[in-house]
Amino acid sequence: MEEPSVGALVQSAMADVSTLIRSEIELAKAEVGKSAKKAGIGAGAFGAAGALLFFSGIFLFVTIAEFLTWLGLIRWISYLLVWLLLVLLAGIAALVGRRMIKKIEKPERTMETLRDLPEVMHREAPGQRRREVPTVTDGRVQLRGSENYRV
Repeated sequence: MEEPSVGALVQSAMADVSTLIRSEIELAKAEVGKSAKKAGIGAGAFGAAGALLFFSGIFLFVTIAEFLTWLGLIRWISYLLVWLLLVLLAGIAALVGRRMIKKIEKPERTMETLRDLPEVMHREAPGQRRREVPTVTDGRVQLRGSENYRV
């Protein structure tokens, strides 16, 4: 009986690996599809909860205004005070949001890799690298020049 050639064995192994990879991808699609459906239903439920909370807030502020009227204020003044309270709360929320946005850091690593992209796209022969590989020492990556950042 003649043994198969190395080329035939490699071709058979590649076909088996290809089939295995396709099967794994199909399994992942099925699992992700089921999870995505559950996530969508959960997100919809959170959205409904948020809408209901929003509308209940309107009734809360009407109740506060009516309470101020019951205490003896003129109705339009009561509602004006509640409106001013809402404007104040909105201003505070805007300031907090602005402060949080200012704390957002630039994506330094992404910007560095995008600058290197034209070089990387140019295929080089193995062992013929024209640019230096970043060095990692004790969790720190050395960029071009002397800048460091944490990984």
